[in-house]
Amino acid sequence: MKGYTNFVQRWFGRGWLSMGYLFLYLPIVVLVVFSFNSSRQDMVWSGFSTQWYEALMNDSEIISGFGLSLRIALLTACSSVILGTFAAFVLNRYQRFPGRTLFSGMVSAPLVMPEVIIGLSLLLMLVSVQKAFGFPERGLMTIWLGHTLLGMAYAAVVVQSRLQEMNKSLEEAAMDLGCRPFQVFFLVTLPNITQALGSAWLLTFTLSLDDVVLSAFLSGPGSSTMPIVIFSRARLGLDPRVNAVAALTILVVSIGVIGSSLYMARNERLRQKQVAAAAKG
Repeated sequence: MKGYTNFVQRWFGRGWLSMGYLFLYLPIVVLVVFSFNSSRQDMVWSGFSTQWYEALMNDSEIISGFGLSLRIALLTACSSVILGTFAAFVLNRYQRFPGRTLFSGMVSAPLVMPEVIIGLSLLLMLVSVQKAFGFPERGLMTIWLGHTLLGMAYAAVVVQSRLQEMNKSLEEAAMDLGCRPFQVFFLVTLPNITQALGSAWLLTFTLSLDDVVLSAFLSGPGSSTMPIVIFSRARLGLDPRVNAVAALTILVVSIGVIGSSLYMARNERLRQKQVAAAAKG
């Protein structure tokens, strides 16, 4: 009876896990498959073809939107990681300073605030600034500022969780040996949180690349990102070229995630070997 119960529990759990994976990834698989469909009609397979990928190469609107999205995502990921790391370090290492509660709330607010509210408030502020100073024009910079505001909050959470796990005695030992605080930060703290920095970079890059709400509020004439282009076309009916864009995006993101995961795993193994060798020595 016990063996039967264990068998049922094991396969019941596996069944629910399989259903969860199907629910999450089956639509992606279907999208990739139908990106090679020769028919314009959805869910009607009429033969294998790469014509939509060829048509995509001649679609200047999507190519321009992808280029803009890529530039914004790269800028957002770098700026979000830098600002988020500093915010996480302050919140983790300095437990008491004037305005800490307010600062912590401001860092975490974008995580729980609807993007519509964030986008509208940023739009009103930037329009007021533009009227007063004539700068900035709505476009790449304004979208980047909005994405950085959101990405910084996510990066701070990721980095702060790693700082909480980090052994503070390493920093204390470095200071005892004569390192100044900024030297401790760059020579001891940063090397120990590189995996968190990489994870935060990838997370904020992805969030920026597929953001629609903030981009819609902060974009201007001639500055439509790829998600905005896809969304505007989807409202008029699904375009098979959109499937091709999605398939290529999935491919690029998958390669990036797998490559970064292998790289971080390799660095972690090397770090563990160095720690073990130092302990033995």
